[in-house]
Order: sequence, then C-alpha cells, then structure tokens
Amino acid sequence: MKYDRPGTPDEIRADLTVALEWKGAWTFDVGKAGAPTIHIDGNSKEGPSPPETLLAALASCTAVDVVEMLTKRRTPPATLEVKTTAERKIEAPRRVTRAHLAYKITGAGIDHTQTMRAIELAVTRYCTVRDTMDPEMSITWSLELD
Repeated sequence: MKYDRPGTPDEIRADLTVALEWKGAWTFDVGKAGAPTIHIDGNSKEGPSPPETLLAALASCTAVDVVEMLTKRRTPPATLEVKTTAERKIEAPRRVTRAHLAYKITGAGIDHTQTMRAIELAVTRYCTVRDTMDPEMSITWSLELD
C-alpha cells in the first residue's frame, strides 16, 4: 500500500537532504549542498538515468559494506568492481523487478567463502539502499576473485 500524498518538509526528521536543479531537456544536477553533484539524464546520454542511478546507489552501498568487512578481516581489497544488471517491467511504470550484482575483487589473502558472506551481509542486512527498495525484488550476486 502506498502512502504517497501532499505534505511539508517539517513533517519528517531531515536525516538526508539533497537538492535537484533542472538543467534543460531531461537533465538534472542533484546533490547535497556544498558538495559535488551528480548529473542525471533521463535519456542516458549525458549521464546515468534515474533507474541507472538507483542501481549505482545499490552497487555502491553494498560495495562500501564489503570493503569495510574485508578491511576489518585484515584483507582489504586492492580493487573492487561491481557490474549491475537489472530486469525491468515492460509496461509503465518500468520498475526494476530483478537485479544481479557481479563483484570482481582483487587483493592479497581474500577468501572466496568469507567474501561471499560479506556480500550476502551487505545485500541482506547492511545496505540502506537495498532495504529501502521493494523487499519482493529479487537480488542475486556472484563473485570473481583475481
């Protein structure tokens, strides 16, 4: 059930605040006051689209947690990449229905089993972005260690 309705900003605690500025056509700059902005393009020509930005937020949110967990295990990654692939509904609204996070990590002493566990915890327990998304949305992951 959706609870979307008109309201005012003072109805919520301001834990996070970002501002968006329309730059013309379907392009926008968005970010926190005084910080660098992200250029978002609804046509994916000058920057990521809003759904691509959502997937980038998911990938980076889980990656932060994976880096932190591996570092705490004294096996910090030398490199970490996440390729995110998603499936969307055909009809509008074209929401993301499934996603796969393919992690590619390098680093000394990194164990496959422990890293898969770190990814699992990042996706299922610690990532704020994932927890904010539809819980019915399927997310899978894989790991390639070099």
